[in-house]
Amino acid sequence: MSARFDLSQDRKGMMWDLLLYIPTVVALSSMAAKFWYGGDANLAYLLVFLASFFCIAGANRVLKTRLMILPSAPVAIEVDNSIIRLALRNGNCIELAKDLKFYSDYAGRTFGLTGLDNSGKRLQFVFHKGQFTSAQDYQTVQDKLRKCC
Repeated sequence: MSARFDLSQDRKGMMWDLLLYIPTVVALSSMAAKFWYGGDANLAYLLVFLASFFCIAGANRVLKTRLMILPSAPVAIEVDNSIIRLALRNGNCIELAKDLKFYSDYAGRTFGLTGLDNSGKRLQFVFHKGQFTSAQDYQTVQDKLRKCC
């Protein structure tokens, strides 16, 4: 029996992510500037790299998983017995059919899903509790994924 769950934007989670990533990037950039003008260019390069990494990771997390703005962001998940279908923002539909793995966190607010599509490409997705319309839907999709994977 197949079950489909439509996803929505998680604005509350987005705010928490922004409160985490923005101060981190600003602090790393500030320390890099301090070390650059203080004469330690090697440490400044390292800190700029870290700031860039956190900026890219944070932007991807907010734009893809929280706001679902990027074209590759899933907007719906359908769980069948052995196949998981994901509808993407760009209109494509992906089927994860092989090597399915389900990862949940200890806090119960996020879960990850990996698998191979029909062409053999490994894909991974992260879903947040705030993306589902109700806590019941979030729990139901996790239960179905545990049985499936």
